[in-house]
Amino acid sequence: MPRYDVMIEKDACDGIFACLTRDPRFVEGEDGLATVDPDADPVYDCAGDVTDTADRVVATFDDDRIDEARQAAAACPTDAIVVEAVDAAESTEEVAE
Repeated sequence: MPRYDVMIEKDACDGIFACLTRDPRFVEGEDGLATVDPDADPVYDCAGDVTDTADRVVATFDDDRIDEARQAAAACPTDAIVVEAVDAAESTEEVAE
């Protein structure tokens, strides 16, 4: 399964929430902006690491749902969401360290 990062730049997010209709892991955060919650999906049991700072949200997943995340990113009218595949060799190095 591909490993990938989902990044939301908070300065670019306007809280339009088009992403929420494309991927149920995207939810409205306490600050009124989009965030990611792996437990929010009522159908799939998701596991992911989420880091939420003042500037951005970064979530890392290791599953087969990268296309849903990309659809959420494409739906964002302010381009606040970026989805990037993480290099498998890089992942292996991190485990080895």
